[in-house]
Amino acid sequence: MIPAGAKIISVSSVPGKGDPIQIFNARTDHTEDVVRVMKSDEEWRAILLPEHYAVARKKGTEYAFTGKYHACKESGIYTCACCGTDLFDSQTKFDSGTGWPSFFAPVSDLNITIEPDLTGEMARNEVLCARCGAHLGHVFDDGPAPTGKRYCMNSGALYLQKKSSPVRISPKIQSFRK
Repeated sequence: MIPAGAKIISVSSVPGKGDPIQIFNARTDHTEDVVRVMKSDEEWRAILLPEHYAVARKKGTEYAFTGKYHACKESGIYTCACCGTDLFDSQTKFDSGTGWPSFFAPVSDLNITIEPDLTGEMARNEVLCARCGAHLGHVFDDGPAPTGKRYCMNSGALYLQKKSSPVRISPKIQSFRK
């Protein structure tokens, strides 16, 4: 089941390169109009590390328990490895036992899109970066309260922006902590 409030996109409905979209900035706690990031496959290959390219642009999956962030306990904002869009706050990260970084909520539903994924042997819901379309992982309905969601992400699609000093917690994250 696709999470409530998630945007569903298809290739035919993706706006043009110059069309602004709204993205939530977790550090400023504000929504911003930004331009969608669109690059050719050759451009992505030239600017990304091979492991980021394989996962985020070619929809690969790293082996369980091998990713940089699966056991990471550092505070910060997990961003898209391709375009830097804020995706998940470390405060929503939990140990799912699956071997992949798991979160119970994104920083905002604006920052991700969900698409049905019928590849492989089971129907799943793929999570993509709303700004650049990077493959991040999948979302499942077996997560903890308060959302019941498990956003099972690939470390290769993420970059952790560590919190070096106290940062305001967004109201959305605060509501999960009550």
